[in-house]
Amino acid sequence: MTEHCPVAVFDLGKTNSKLFVIDAKGDVVAERRAKPVWRDHGDIRVLDDEALFSWMQDELSQAVEAHGVRHVTFSAHGCTFALIGKGELCHPILDYEQEPPVSVAARIDPLIPPFSETYSPRLPLGLNYGRHILWLQERDPSTLDATDAILAYPQFWSWKFSGRAASEVSYLACHSHLWAPLADDFSSLVDQEGWRAKMPDLVPAGSSLGTYPVMAAGETVEVMVHNGVHDSNSALFYYRSVGFDDFTLISTGTWVIIFNQACPLNALDRERDMLANVTVDHAPAATIRFMGGREYDVASQGWTKPISIEAVEAVIAKGSFALPSFAAGGPFPGSEGHFLGPAVEGEERAAVALLYVILMTDLSLDLIRSQNDIVIDGGLVKADLYAPLLAALRDQTVFISANPEGSAFGAAALVFRQSNVRPFKNECERIRAVEIAGLGDYRREWRRRAIELRRDVSQPAMLSEGIR
Repeated sequence: MTEHCPVAVFDLGKTNSKLFVIDAKGDVVAERRAKPVWRDHGDIRVLDDEALFSWMQDELSQAVEAHGVRHVTFSAHGCTFALIGKGELCHPILDYEQEPPVSVAARIDPLIPPFSETYSPRLPLGLNYGRHILWLQERDPSTLDATDAILAYPQFWSWKFSGRAASEVSYLACHSHLWAPLADDFSSLVDQEGWRAKMPDLVPAGSSLGTYPVMAAGETVEVMVHNGVHDSNSALFYYRSVGFDDFTLISTGTWVIIFNQACPLNALDRERDMLANVTVDHAPAATIRFMGGREYDVASQGWTKPISIEAVEAVIAKGSFALPSFAAGGPFPGSEGHFLGPAVEGEERAAVALLYVILMTDLSLDLIRSQNDIVIDGGLVKADLYAPLLAALRDQTVFISANPEGSAFGAAALVFRQSNVRPFKNECERIRAVEIAGLGDYRREWRRRAIELRRDVSQPAMLSEGIR
């Protein structure tokens, strides 16, 4: 790898796809965005992969010509896979936000390995993508028969550009039911269904897979294609690469995903969307998650403007609450999101929604036994009050990243690591807690009401004690 060549990172989210061109000084020199298209395909929803590929090709060509890019890699959201046979898709890429029919679920769910093996909780929809593979196999067994390679989503794009099929551990192990973290191997489901031969060899994230020819300025340029990575695990690698060691990462976007490797795996509660992720270097990482970005959008009715401290203080004084959950997954399965107390609209409704996401984060931090430093990455860094309000609830040091794109930077750092290049510096900022009258009492009341929603009455003591 030429040390001074910029890296193009396609950071592929469920609702937004982004390109970052990152140079060997660690600076973003170009950024582009697009929205992936999810369309109906008979009775299911699938990705328009060709439209996304066309956008990626165009943007990569421009990045090569304008910025001298010679390397490309991919960071991608979880729960998604591709079935490849004879050099093409055997089936369109499924949208993970759809539930198999009840009759099908009754047949495939008993096939799922125990939590003690995979540390993947049984989740709805396609949040365990092994479940969606079983669904496709049930729909039409010939689909899997024709499949040569089962590819995780970032590896689909690495294959699309390089022609080489590969697997990668951080994505395989992300609540897929396909990986056994303690065995550091594929799960019993893979062997039970005869899929091991369809799983390409494991290749470390960031490794070179092949080249992709790009026309730029009338010449053909061979761009090196690198193996992709799961986005939140990529962010975890990034913060480790800049010097954080014992810390809790809150990776935010459509999902709020919280990693704390100091939490023992035996503390994980499979009924509360707690699981073991696996780092790019094969180490299990205790994790809890909820769809915080999506829940904020739903609860706030799409509010995109700033929220003032005055609005937060007003709804706390009124006693207006949002209670779980406004999207699938999370620590409160089976609970339907709703508002309680005096009605709120506009900015005040958004303030209640923001408090909801903060209090869900706070509770999740207790469940994952977080007592070390906290680093916040991703979209919620841009919500001015999220970090200061969370800091007010935690007896911990809270940092935010000066750059909220940790998943893209982690993917670039994995590429640079191949040549022992370390361009990134720790530019995280310590956050000062904001003082809000009544916040502690509001938290105690929210937790009391949230706990009442739990069907399982056995609760960790810490969750009923309010502020520690």
